[in-house]
Amino acid sequence: MIAIYNSHVGDVLMLIVADDNGEKVNFKRQGKVARVFLESTGETVAWNIFQAKSILPELTGEGQVSLTAEDVEKLNVQVKTAGFEDVLVLDKQPKFVVAEIVEMEDHPDSDHLHICKVNVGFADPVQIVCGAPNAKQGLKTVAALPGAMMPNGALIFPGELRGVASYGMLCSARELNLPDAPQVRGIIGLPVTLKAGSKFDSETMWKN
Repeated sequence: MIAIYNSHVGDVLMLIVADDNGEKVNFKRQGKVARVFLESTGETVAWNIFQAKSILPELTGEGQVSLTAEDVEKLNVQVKTAGFEDVLVLDKQPKFVVAEIVEMEDHPDSDHLHICKVNVGFADPVQIVCGAPNAKQGLKTVAALPGAMMPNGALIFPGELRGVASYGMLCSARELNLPDAPQVRGIIGLPVTLKAGSKFDSETMWKN
């Protein structure tokens, strides 16, 4: 669940829970809560919580915000009070993690994409399609997992690149808006001593 706060449009907290894949959406508002859903299937893709600071007074800033378990409990009270049956679930999984490319092969329908098996700390490696020229087996880098919001506002969801499933994205320093990011193509290279699956901390793990 991606939480985005925007005071410019009237103190609204948006909770994105699924990818709409560009499909047509509609909404149903009851009280302070609006459920956004796909017209084709009725699947919930987002929630808009209006007058959000009356529910979570500590909300500050703009853009992506982190919610606590207590915050989600308060929001669930609002959802239930508004008459919806859905339950919001707090996702505690870090979205930017140290990743290790453990296997790599060329994409069958591209001259520059690679299909990577990546250790992100789960029981099994995940598959991420990557086009970075410096991608190689054994490289430690940064993965943006589904549910991540990039500094430019792009949201990361499972998808496909040229017909091949991709669970997330391997990131460059520029994509993460890191200081002194090199102006060349390529994903971040991290020290091999870092543990795959660890939450990426730019202050301690990044050095150009």
